[in-house]
Amino acid sequence: MHADTNADDLTPANAYIDVAVEVFRLLADATRIRIVLALREGELSVNNLAEIVERSPAAVSQHLAKLRWGKLVRVRQDGNRAFYRLTDEHAMRLVVEAIRQAEHAVDEKPGHHS
Repeated sequence: MHADTNADDLTPANAYIDVAVEVFRLLADATRIRIVLALREGELSVNNLAEIVERSPAAVSQHLAKLRWGKLVRVRQDGNRAFYRLTDEHAMRLVVEAIRQAEHAVDEKPGHHS
């Protein structure tokens, strides 16, 4: 069994529940979900992300600052340009599962079950 799927510590008394709530709050924004999806293939600059998610670079920078605060993304500076990437696969997995759950909420037969 993969270490991440070990349910032994997943009890209602888990010490990380309050932090998990903060992670969900960070991801409770359409632009931030789009940013996470855009970063699934690798690192991107703020301008590239802004173009992909159809938001201004300033707005994307603000969202990235929140994702950095939550340690969901990391930044690499190259001169005056910043490149962002996902810290690990967990944020991506959360977003994918949320989208799959949304498909169940909207469609009688979700496309991912085809």
